[in-house]
Amino acid sequence: MMRTKLIAVDMDGTFLRSDNTYDKARFKEIYSKLKEKDIRFTVASGNQYFQLKDFFPEYSDIIYVSENGALIRDNNHIYSLHAYPDEAVNKIEQFLDKQDRLQFLVCGAQSAYEPKKFGQDYYNRMYVYYHHLKQINNFDEINDQIVKFAVQCNDEDTQYFIDLFKKELAPYADVTSSGHGDIDIIQPGIHKANGLKELGNILNISLNEMAAFGDGNNDLEMIREVGDGVAVENASSDVLKAAKHITGTNNRQGVLTYIEKNILQ
Repeated sequence: MMRTKLIAVDMDGTFLRSDNTYDKARFKEIYSKLKEKDIRFTVASGNQYFQLKDFFPEYSDIIYVSENGALIRDNNHIYSLHAYPDEAVNKIEQFLDKQDRLQFLVCGAQSAYEPKKFGQDYYNRMYVYYHHLKQINNFDEINDQIVKFAVQCNDEDTQYFIDLFKKELAPYADVTSSGHGDIDIIQPGIHKANGLKELGNILNISLNEMAAFGDGNNDLEMIREVGDGVAVENASSDVLKAAKHITGTNNRQGVLTYIEKNILQ
């Protein structure tokens, strides 16, 4: 196997335990050893950059492949930003607004936006994942570059809406899901693997020199395309099948164990 030069971790269900924590003391020791070996540690998540960076306040040099690869940045610099054209934004907003069995956010580079009709409870739930989040009365209030739409529905309706979005929004968007009623409407061809490839071009690191850890179907592309795609034991069946290796569950900090035993050795 080619030497690993970059590690990319999904967060929810992969790097983070179910209570949204991780072993900070253990990670600090691992991170120091990665630095010594000149191995980059990167976060690759469907979540918002402003939420992701709050998990790592002590590590200013971490680069985040956020919003499923649409926005790549660190604390000081935007490396890549892919935004929807206005026509696609308007089409998707109008379509989603007519669906009465779901709630959604419009996700921009500077903030996410919640239509007020969904109420304060939905805002409070989504704030956990979107630390820059504004309520709006109508879409005209948004002055931002739109990178993604985050949709939430009943768990049992997930596949119905995935199929509906794929059919109705095909010219404008791809559809991915991490399960449990969470669906992301993303830009065609813009996913975590594409983001890692772009970042690799900047850092002069090939996909073959990367290890990626994931659990959900929005991790599939990067699990398949990097040199070492690793699934946590609690991953979806599709991710488990696609992975080259499997490590312990997120609650057992399987990512940290794999790094210690297989990358740092």
